[in-house]
Amino acid sequence: MALTVTYDCIACAACVAECPNQAIAEGDGIYVIDAERCRECEGDYDEPHCVPSCPVDAIVPDPNRREARDQDPHDGARVAP
Repeated sequence: MALTVTYDCIACAACVAECPNQAIAEGDGIYVIDAERCRECEGDYDEPHCVPSCPVDAIVPDPNRREARDQDPHDGARVAP
């Protein structure tokens, strides 16, 4: 399972402290989520903790990782690599 950050990210870093797996890091202009480390907070919280911390709703299920918990609510959103 994994989440990803869309290009809507404003690089505020609000999500970084919320991740229990340190899967979120500063990227090139936006923050990025390491898909190998992201477990969508399974085992730590009922829902991913970073998602509600994002003021612009830029954290979404990774469309390239079908095992993500939910379908992408921003279907068609441009996703950061």
